[in-house]
Amino acid sequence: MNRSRHLLPLGEVTERLRLTGRAYVGVCSIPLAKIIGSVDRACEFDRDFHPQRHDSEARMRALQTAFPDGDFPAISVFEVGGAYFVSDGHHRVALAHERGQEFIEAEVVRLATNYRLPPDVDIPQLVHTELRRMFMEESGLQVVHPDLDISFSSPAGYLELLETVKAHGWELARHLGRLPTPEELGRSWLTEVYQPGLQTLHEAGLSCPHEDATQADSFLWLYQRRRVLWMRGP
Repeated sequence: MNRSRHLLPLGEVTERLRLTGRAYVGVCSIPLAKIIGSVDRACEFDRDFHPQRHDSEARMRALQTAFPDGDFPAISVFEVGGAYFVSDGHHRVALAHERGQEFIEAEVVRLATNYRLPPDVDIPQLVHTELRRMFMEESGLQVVHPDLDISFSSPAGYLELLETVKAHGWELARHLGRLPTPEELGRSWLTEVYQPGLQTLHEAGLSCPHEDATQADSFLWLYQRRRVLWMRGP
């Protein structure tokens, strides 16, 4: 697994993912593998909680002496999307990793979100998630088809695809004689533009020539080629 070697800052995550609530969970046992970030010390440990500062060694040995059986006090964490971010107890997590533990006791506060964070998530993936959320909301698709599988090899794809939705919205408004609702826009674009475009690609055996292209990449490639040809004449 190509796992990021850096801890994620909690602030980076909460800024990019829409939080829907906050709740105190209590003290429970959590998997060390799902602790992927920190509230304020992300640069002081790597993703496996190897200390990056020389003065951490003394703190680690002091903890080892004070708690030889690993029964140290519970750490404090925030949980976001199934992943955990340490607010207190970084060296205890580091020592638990060193001892080969799989779980650690933690006092958990849950920050609710509609997104799941896999253990190998990194900041570029968060950017993708943020832009996909923005695209789904502004296109009306969040209401019409919230589970629609749209992903891009580059995050810029979401912004470019949103432009196709806005262009269709302008034509739809002319046809209706009024501004369409987000639901009307999302349903119309999906059934009259996106799905027919994918069907055309399938029937013609075409796909985006770029490496690692997704289905949405191929649709955008087709849309852009069509626009270039249209500018040359009907």
